[in-house]
Amino acid sequence: MKKYSPLFLSVFTFACNNENEKGKFTVTGELKTQPTKKVYLEELFFSDKAPEILDTADIKAGKFSVSGIAPEQGLYRIKLEKDNRVYYFINDKPTISLALDVNDSTMKWPTFNSPANDLFKQFALKMDAHQKGLNEIGLKNEQNKTAKITDSVKKADADKFELLKTDYKNFIVKFIDTTSNPIMALFALGYTQNVDPALLEKPIEGISKRFKGNTAIETIVAQFNAMLAKSKAKPQGGALAPEISMPDTEGNPFLLSSLKGKYVLVDFWASWCGPCRGENPNVVAAYNQFKDKNFTVLGVSLDDNKAAWLAAIKADNLNWKHISDLKKWSSSVVAAYGIDGIPYNVLLNPNGEIIASNLRGADLHSKLAEVLK
Repeated sequence: MKKYSPLFLSVFTFACNNENEKGKFTVTGELKTQPTKKVYLEELFFSDKAPEILDTADIKAGKFSVSGIAPEQGLYRIKLEKDNRVYYFINDKPTISLALDVNDSTMKWPTFNSPANDLFKQFALKMDAHQKGLNEIGLKNEQNKTAKITDSVKKADADKFELLKTDYKNFIVKFIDTTSNPIMALFALGYTQNVDPALLEKPIEGISKRFKGNTAIETIVAQFNAMLAKSKAKPQGGALAPEISMPDTEGNPFLLSSLKGKYVLVDFWASWCGPCRGENPNVVAAYNQFKDKNFTVLGVSLDDNKAAWLAAIKADNLNWKHISDLKKWSSSVVAAYGIDGIPYNVLLNPNGEIIASNLRGADLHSKLAEVLK
């Protein structure tokens, strides 16, 4: 859970210059097997702001027309009345058409007739294929844990998963570095949460030059550079972990350095953080698997409510040492470790040196298996 909105949340609050007269654009549609009802044109905001309805029209004989005014490109959607289905598009032409059979279950992405939306569709389908492949091999790796198969088969599947992850990240980075559409470059940046920021430096510099003068690009590049500077300020691998001194659950002072001699996963979390609570079962599984191999976990909470903190520890079965100064984002560890979002963790060797960070899911188990042989 991020303290501040991540980079991709602000992407579409800015946009690319549009040569349309006065910024007006119209979407016409022909929807097969669609009974008469209303259709809404909505503008989307990647922030806390709710979608804004720009126009409404009745669908008559399966056809509709809605219009909006936007001097810049952005992300929009067509939404049907009393229907969960929505159809996303970019307003890169004065007139854009949509034709589809709303009952066609084989449709994977709507078709809007414009260059940006063709690119949008290609990117979305490619990302779906990558995600499907990762999900399939990820599930297989989970099943392998209890399956009666050889270690070589397990390793082959684990290696395949790592290769797919690398391909996925490389695809996103290359897309950003080569796409001809600035808004799609910004959209692709929304998928880079798990990409090493260092890998994005060249593509970010590239879009800055390629789309020079574009307000959106200039703004996002500035945000990225600020984020990169903050990332570089975090304690890096090989460095001695900054000392942490906080009260434990009973109010007694506790030092991180007192755990030297063990491998320690310093887990930054909070009871109010949904993603943290979702990751907790994975940390519990890792702790139970490796706790007898000179390994432990130190939970460092960014809570400000002690009762909620203690209740979450009990509810999630977090049976390791916990500390907190109960100052939420004003906690001393936020600056010391450059924390801009949780869950976040660092893995320390017995000397107290950082050997990995931000390990989640299968990555946590893989790294622990590697070092705790």
